[in-house]
Amino acid sequence: MFRRGFLPPIGSLVAFECAARHESFSRAAEELHLTQGAISRQIRALEELVGVPLFDRVRQRVVLSEAGRAYLVDVRRTLGELGEATHRVMGFAGTRGVLDLAVLPTFGARWLTPRLPRFLGAHPEVTINMAARIEPFDFALDAFDAAIHVGQPVWAGGVLAHLMDEEVAPVADPGFAARWDVAAPRDLERAPLLHQSTRPTAWADWFAAVGVTTEAAWRGPRFDQFSMVSEAAAAGMGAALVPRFLVEEELSLGRLVVLFPVPLATRSAYYLVRPENEGRSALLRAFEEWLIAEARDDVDALTTARP
Repeated sequence: MFRRGFLPPIGSLVAFECAARHESFSRAAEELHLTQGAISRQIRALEELVGVPLFDRVRQRVVLSEAGRAYLVDVRRTLGELGEATHRVMGFAGTRGVLDLAVLPTFGARWLTPRLPRFLGAHPEVTINMAARIEPFDFALDAFDAAIHVGQPVWAGGVLAHLMDEEVAPVADPGFAARWDVAAPRDLERAPLLHQSTRPTAWADWFAAVGVTTEAAWRGPRFDQFSMVSEAAAAGMGAALVPRFLVEEELSLGRLVVLFPVPLATRSAYYLVRPENEGRSALLRAFEEWLIAEARDDVDALTTARP
């Protein structure tokens, strides 16, 4: 994986990064609570190891050399990754397990997080860390135990467990229909429509499903995430097509209303993904089983509640 002869002392890398940031050995010494001589010795040892000057000495100043600028990019990334890895492993203290999850931002905030206390109640000594990821990634390069994926059941190097299919419904603020004189699906032609940028055909598909042919399906602003779309709709900017399970709170509080009880089944579904080349830990297996059960119960509840 690595050759020991090419691994410099961590202190030398920290000194190099600090001196490069300040373009000053003396200011680096102040920040790191070392002497200027100690910084100079660490930089000199690092330059001897790599075989090229990392700084050009210009009168009383030091300026990164071309090699130094290239090296700095990798050193900063490596130090950042090492810091993150250390922080993660510190999270194991006092626990019986840690799960690092990559989640879709809106799904994680609106659906998963409110339900996690139920899982943690049954597993009180477990720590769950979550980070936002929108696109599939390589599990070999990102230190995640599992991820939430939406779309087709395709993820290179991943094993997918189906959670739920996706249905979107037209929603808007409570005064929308009166403001725009919307009484039937066709009336939405003259109203502002909000779009989720990764679902560019959603409104066209919905209009087709209700038997309306219109060019208006492509008109309106686009937003990167469903949370943005739903907030824009609640603020009165227009009608939005969103998965109902992601806006249940807004619907229950009356910030949003379903305009027409005509949901559209999309071609996407939600999945839990884990690396295919690693066996499931007992903790990940328990989490997967719990998550599938939660998703099933949620689908059943929404089906019962549907007008």
